[in-house]
Amino acid sequence: MKTATLVIGALYGLLSVILGAFGAHAFRKILSVERLTSFETGVRYQMYAAFFLLIVGFILKFDNGSDKWISWLMILGTILFSFSIYALSFQDYWGVNLKFLGPITPLGGLLMILSWGLLIYHFLKVKL
Repeated sequence: MKTATLVIGALYGLLSVILGAFGAHAFRKILSVERLTSFETGVRYQMYAAFFLLIVGFILKFDNGSDKWISWLMILGTILFSFSIYALSFQDYWGVNLKFLGPITPLGGLLMILSWGLLIYHFLKVKL
């Protein structure tokens, strides 16, 4: 799980830089200001998740279920949060109605919050 956390963290970081560059240049030409702002929020939170996963990948031992859940909740939460925002940002451009993804975004955010909460619990438990 340690290796997966580090690799996914690095992948999230890589994709954030790529998507951020496209957002700043190519997507600015095809998305409305409101949609581009949403897209950029997804990119920003994906980068936060990348840093989070890289940090916990180095500090956690992954020798218990709690440590693993810290990682999994952030990984899954980021997929639901950021990637639903990406799809919603492009729905007008693609000409499809993706409004059903609307409730997915806050669910992803909740998983990310739970991951942070478990990390706080971990720190309190080990008494750094």
